Amino acid sequence: MRVLVIAPHPDDEVLGMGATIHRLSSEGHAVMVAIATKGWSPLFPEEQVAQVRGEATSAADALGVKELRFLDLPVTRLHALPEHELNAEFDRLVTDVEPEMVFLPFPSDRHEDHRQVFDASLVALRPVADRSFVQRICCYETVSETHWSAAGLESAFDPHLYVDVTRHMDAKLGAMREYTSQVRPAPDARSIDAVTALATWRGSVVGMTAAEAFVVIRERWGAPGS
Repeated sequence: MRVLVIAPHPDDEVLGMGATIHRLSSEGHAVMVAIATKGWSPLFPEEQVAQVRGEATSAADALGVKELRFLDLPVTRLHALPEHELNAEFDRLVTDVEPEMVFLPFPSDRHEDHRQVFDASLVALRPVADRSFVQRICCYETVSETHWSAAGLESAFDPHLYVDVTRHMDAKLGAMREYTSQVRPAPDARSIDAVTALATWRGSVVGMTAAEAFVVIRERWGAPGS
């Protein structure tokens, strides 16, 4: 199965579903991670951008990702791009990869990049005939973003799907540690402790030692008329 994970920023893919990526890769699925944005100078010095990209590459290797792709869209400036251009970027990605399973950031995440990446991706994944290869679309939760939405005013992350990642947490935490520029000490949401605690909590809800949770956006069982 071809799996596409779209991450607004480097480390979102690991925070959101690093253990599931490792599980899918271990089971023989071809996982591609596409990181949408790139930092720009002077807000993000070139050395910092290079460091984070190197960390992303190391994290991808640790998770068994088949391909890591950088889309180079301007971080925090997606809103300034014409909507049709942003949509077209993700349309080209989906057309090229032809994924059967796609994972996206949750649309109520606090960071505007997450919301715009979701919206543009969903346009690219519209259920038309030439997108019939897409069988499942899910949203992952990103600690430090998903849980900072406005409670009661925006859609809460209410999972439909729980993936048992008990045997894959070591790989996720190892990949997270590759992001030395992003990991923070506890109790920060991007700490190893927080990442572990979320997996433990999600697992406890469904009788697993550790789980990653997802909201299912759309799922197809067979072709129309089959």
